[in-house]
Amino acid sequence: MLERAAADGLLVRGRPVVVLYSGGRDSTCLLDLASSIAGAGAVTALHVNYGLREAADEDERHCAAVCERLAVPLELRHPRRPESGNVQAWARDERYGAAAALALELDGDVASAHTATDQIETILYRLASSPSRRALLGMRPRDGRLVRPLLHFTREDTTAWCRERGLGWRDDASNDSDDYARGRIRSTLVPALRAVHPAAERNVLALAAFLRDEAEVLDGLVDDALSGRDEIAVAALRSMPPALRRLVVQRLADRASVSGLAPGAARRTDEIAALQDGGALDIGSGVRATVRGGVVRFGPTPTVR
Repeated sequence: MLERAAADGLLVRGRPVVVLYSGGRDSTCLLDLASSIAGAGAVTALHVNYGLREAADEDERHCAAVCERLAVPLELRHPRRPESGNVQAWARDERYGAAAALALELDGDVASAHTATDQIETILYRLASSPSRRALLGMRPRDGRLVRPLLHFTREDTTAWCRERGLGWRDDASNDSDDYARGRIRSTLVPALRAVHPAAERNVLALAAFLRDEAEVLDGLVDDALSGRDEIAVAALRSMPPALRRLVVQRLADRASVSGLAPGAARRTDEIAALQDGGALDIGSGVRATVRGGVVRFGPTPTVR
C-alpha cells in the first residue's frame, strides 16, 4: 500500500501537505502514509471540531494523541455553527476553507482521505441526483492543491493498514445513518448492486476511469472550438453537433461561475442557442448568458436591489 501511494506522486518527499484528519480509519491511514512518504516535517494535520456530536471532544483528544505518536503537528479549528442553513455544506466549507488557507501559507497541498469506496458512493449519488456526463467521472486524484492519495484503496484496505500499524481510529455513527443520502447509498444501494453482480463496485470504478480518459479527448475538442476565448458566436454554437454544443456551454458557464462550477448549465444549451440578439437567460449558479452582436457571453447574474 505504501509503495502504491508513493508511486502516484500525489504525496512527495519534503513537499508540505495538510491532511484533513477526522480521526476515522481512512484519514488515520492517510496521515500515516503521508508521514512516511512526505516526511513528518512536511505534514500538518487539520482537525475541525464542529461540536455537533457528543463524542466530538473525544474525537479531538484521539486525534491529538495519534498526531503526538506520529510526530505530526495538529491544527485545531472550533467553528461556530450557524443558526440556519445546510449544516453539512457549512461543515464542508469550514473544513476545506481552513485547509486551503493553511496550504497556501505553507505553499503545499491539501490531502483528503477519499477512498475507492467513497468514489463509488459519490458516483452513484451523482448519477441519481445530477443527469450529466460529469456526474459519472467521479473525483479526480488531483484538483488544484487538493489531492486524494487513497482513491486506489478501499475502506477494507485502510482498515487493514491501521490494524497492521496498531493505529486506533474513531467511528462516526452518523456516516452509516439513513438520515443522509450517502448513508442510504452505503447501506442499501451498494449491497443491492453487489447482489446483482459481485463485481458491481469494480465495474463502477472501471467505467469512471474509462470516462475520465475520454473526457480528456472531449476537453481537447472544446479547447479547439473556443481557441482560448471566453465567448462564442451564436451562429457557431448553433452549427455544432449537439454534444459539442453542450460541452462548450458547460465550459463557458463554469468559467463564469464564482465557484468554478455551474451544474446543469449544459441542459439549458438549446435555450441559449435560441437567444436572439439582445436576449439573456439566467441559467443558475449565479450565471447569466447574453447575446450581443451575435456573440454569446456568460457572466454573473445581476444583483436585484
